[in-house]
Amino acid sequence: MISHLRGRLLEKHPNRVTIDVQGVGYDAHVPLSTFYGLPEPGGEVSLRIHTHVREDALMLYGFATRLELQLFEKLIGVSGIGPKLALAVLSGIEPNDLVAAIRHADIARLTGIPGIGKKTAERIGLELKDKLAAFIPSEPAFAATAASAGESMRTDVLSALINLGYHRPLAERAVDAAMKSDAASFEQTLKLALRELAR
Repeated sequence: MISHLRGRLLEKHPNRVTIDVQGVGYDAHVPLSTFYGLPEPGGEVSLRIHTHVREDALMLYGFATRLELQLFEKLIGVSGIGPKLALAVLSGIEPNDLVAAIRHADIARLTGIPGIGKKTAERIGLELKDKLAAFIPSEPAFAATAASAGESMRTDVLSALINLGYHRPLAERAVDAAMKSDAASFEQTLKLALRELAR
């Protein structure tokens, strides 16, 4: 089982990366919380890995911090939550905020995540509340360095939000609000837009 990868980042997308480890390319799905801290392609990257084996596929899920990996593994242990939905949860809320929302049974905060309805939120709270007591705060991820600007930035962020399940009108309003800040990168703008949507 693969539990860790370190190598050169070949490609990165908001939900997927390819890492070159001594000439072998590994494809890993990642949450936005991990994507924010990735270097530019060509840079060195180190990810904690969860290997998910199905009858028809072997999937790798990568995380920048131990907390993200722990939360992912706890989430997929909840009835009705698979790896794809667990990634969506980690992409829709900061890891430390997720821990707080679960500990305080904040159903409203959990249902603000795309793909999470009231019943699923209640199930997450019920099944995980007592399992997160020992969780430590996340170690800081690498600083995001990607820079972009103008309409291209707006289009990219809007596309990412729609792919995450947000409706276009809501996504457009959130992107417009985020663009008014002085965020210099795609990752920062996307983060601000997600915060707007969480309000």
